[in-house]
Amino acid sequence: MNSRERREYIKNLLIENNSTYKGQFLAEELGVTRQVIVKDIAIIRAEGANVVATPEGYLIPSEESNYVRRVIAISHSTEDIYNELECIIKFGGVVEDVTVEHPLYGEIRAMLMIKTLMDIKNFITKFKEFNAQPLSSLTKGIHLHTIKADNDEIMQCILKELKEKNYLISD
Repeated sequence: MNSRERREYIKNLLIENNSTYKGQFLAEELGVTRQVIVKDIAIIRAEGANVVATPEGYLIPSEESNYVRRVIAISHSTEDIYNELECIIKFGGVVEDVTVEHPLYGEIRAMLMIKTLMDIKNFITKFKEFNAQPLSSLTKGIHLHTIKADNDEIMQCILKELKEKNYLISD
């Protein structure tokens, strides 16, 4: 398989399965190095595909024109991360990303794509495993999330709960 065929295979795999694939998995499956996959993903993006890199791997989100999407401003301590994320996903929301405004680097954004309790547990486990700090630690707990929901009613339930828990800065 040449490089063009490999990139087409990766792109089709990500589109058709609507699932995440780690770069190492793709490298092993295709008999190349992980660095080759990183380069392939960059080229696929340059060709116009919306490849998203999440902590769980690469994915190409399906067309989502029927979803309601909001960017919300949040503030809480590191200890409240699990509870904040649970407030969103328990109603069926998805936490797509986290963004902070850094004084030196400007906007820093990381893709999360958290949809389930298992996603939250894996996210928290990685914090402990890597002895890492969340991006919000750079901004004293203040951060943005892009969240999506199936409809406005679900979005309103999410916002109401976040507001009741005093996580929501603005609504």
